[in-house]
Amino acid sequence: MGQNSGFTVWLTGMSGTGKSTLANYLAARLRQVGRNVEVLDESDVAGNLWKGLGESKEERNEVVRRLGYVANLLTRNQVATLVAAVSPYKAAREENRKVVGRYLEVYVDCPTEKLIERDSTGKYKKALAGEIPNFIGITEPYEPPSAPEVTIHSDAELVEGGALRIFQALLDLGLVTPEELRVITGKRMKKGGSPESAKKARGRGKAGKKASKGAKARPSARAARVAKPAKKRKR
Repeated sequence: MGQNSGFTVWLTGMSGTGKSTLANYLAARLRQVGRNVEVLDESDVAGNLWKGLGESKEERNEVVRRLGYVANLLTRNQVATLVAAVSPYKAAREENRKVVGRYLEVYVDCPTEKLIERDSTGKYKKALAGEIPNFIGITEPYEPPSAPEVTIHSDAELVEGGALRIFQALLDLGLVTPEELRVITGKRMKKGGSPESAKKARGRGKAGKKASKGAKARPSARAARVAKPAKKRKR
């Protein structure tokens, strides 16, 4: 896989979970190895991509569709594209996965009470007070991904640790090379090193051990039966 292969990392999660921080960290590391990188942060591009749209479900899905359209164009043109957007609804995110293809979904999760505690903007408190209608996670639902490639618990994980797992997932999907990651992380990383891959490998290992034990037990039982002395006939 060459350095000019594009892909999209889509970071989804409620407001304030740390998506932008993580996206910018990933971007800086990817630039170290000469990658063309673009960060699409919804708060930065809103004025140009969807000015005038409201906050209904249909309009929010339109926002995600437009982000996906731009991400696909960049990905096709060999850009490592990092999207940081609440993107609250599953269906819209899954549509972008189909459109982009070279796509990795990252769910940046954090308990709502923690988000309220550390909210420096005051948006959560205003939403709780009814001052901000249609606020995702308070008065409107957020639909978490069913099977993201990576889940980051930003209340318990450092940015560096979360980024390392994202890089591992990119490697597992063949979207970055081991050589690139050795420069970025200073570590030798191999495919199949993600928690999901390791879990599958452990499952295969357990199945193999069971099969091995069974194969050994059957010949031993047969040998015991063969070695058993025959009963003497009564005269």
